[in-house]
Amino acid sequence: MATETLIERLAPIQKSFFQKVNQQFDSAARFTTHPRGMLEQIKICNSSCHFTFPIKRDDGTIETLHGWRAEHSHHKLPTKGGIRYSTLVNEDEIMALAALMTYKCAIVDVPFGGAKGGIQLDRCEYSESELERITRRYTYELIQKNYIGPGVDVPAPDFGTSETEMAWMLDTYLGMAADKLDAIACVTGKPIEQNGIRGRKEATGRGVFFGLREACAIAEDMKRLGLSTGLPGKTVVVQGFGNVGYHAAKFLSEGEAIVTGIIEIDGALYNPEGLDVEKVFACREESGSIRNYPDATLIDNPQDGLELACDILVPAAVENQITAENAPRLKARILAEAANGPTTAAADEHLKQRNMLILPDTYLNAGGVTVSYFEWLRNLSHVRFGRLGRRFEENQYKSMLQAVEKATGYQFSSTEIALIGHGADENDLVDSGLEDTMITAYHEIRETHRRRCPAADLRTASFITAIDKIAEAYLQLGIFP
Repeated sequence: MATETLIERLAPIQKSFFQKVNQQFDSAARFTTHPRGMLEQIKICNSSCHFTFPIKRDDGTIETLHGWRAEHSHHKLPTKGGIRYSTLVNEDEIMALAALMTYKCAIVDVPFGGAKGGIQLDRCEYSESELERITRRYTYELIQKNYIGPGVDVPAPDFGTSETEMAWMLDTYLGMAADKLDAIACVTGKPIEQNGIRGRKEATGRGVFFGLREACAIAEDMKRLGLSTGLPGKTVVVQGFGNVGYHAAKFLSEGEAIVTGIIEIDGALYNPEGLDVEKVFACREESGSIRNYPDATLIDNPQDGLELACDILVPAAVENQITAENAPRLKARILAEAANGPTTAAADEHLKQRNMLILPDTYLNAGGVTVSYFEWLRNLSHVRFGRLGRRFEENQYKSMLQAVEKATGYQFSSTEIALIGHGADENDLVDSGLEDTMITAYHEIRETHRRRCPAADLRTASFITAIDKIAEAYLQLGIFP
């Protein structure tokens, strides 16, 4: 018999991203009593579309690009998920991220099915005008294939895209949509001036903050980790300083956690006394790199930054950053998954054996889709949140303050009146809704863990929670007896 090669021996255990997500699903499904046929329906990707399209470069040459859109589950409509521009985009990644979106939406009670899309490109190699033509042509393909619409499938920004691309998508859709009234709800993450919602840009990072704050408030769990209760004083290392990582670091710092490390693709910064998040951000904006920030130790290899001493490690970049190779060297006691799929299955098993508290991505980075849901509702209702009630609330609060002044003789300062008498505007309502969502979801997952799978972890509990909710939706649809 021929000697088996290393590749041949490893082949059976190498799994794609989508297979890894399904492996996590299967691990959780064994704690449920749902019929096998229903579990298979929940797990499978309902539809996936791969298409190619030409674009004309600025120099007149024609280039063919590859795009994808996957709709993982139609148990709720519309489906929802971001659009990413990356050289790593492929069908497997898109289906895996669409599946994670399905479970994420279920966990935080957002009534969407999961979807995801992307184009295989490096946006740095294209001009602004070329990116606009690419985005508009991609949107045209989605329209032609019925993969976009306020009641069908609603994209949003993701890795490599922003509110700019969403504005182009909206404009393209508006030009072709039969129903102009609700067409503005065809995408979320739009600029405020084009019916976006206040608080959407920072939503994922703020959700990471709310989730971590709630987890750290539970004395029993912190005692098991050898940590004090609460965020103040806890040291944090953040990997990725894009939109999610920056806002997570910003809000954690404002919550009195100490951000000691920031990791980017070209290196990492470390200061045990704490980094000034805003100054690091300003330095990166001015010079193009965090490497020029003066008040920190520079670490050339960004992967070494993951192994810095800290209480909380926040991977907020891309998938598969925590691996079987580096997991044994992690010093954090809490892993807060702000990115999608940052931990491999092998690393996950190792970290569970070390009793690390893992706040899973299916829960912790749900802030973006939660506020996207609010934006979608705002677009369909055609009214800004807070517009109807804010002035009434302010007048009521000021009347109460005047009554207190009359009864007690105390005179409130103008600052006190402004603070106490403030009526809720759109930002306040969005933050309040996001905070309530993250708190409620965390306790639901934690209770599922306590009752259903105490020997497992919160990731398994989050999948169980999602499976139960999706199964209930299918039962209500009458698809399964």
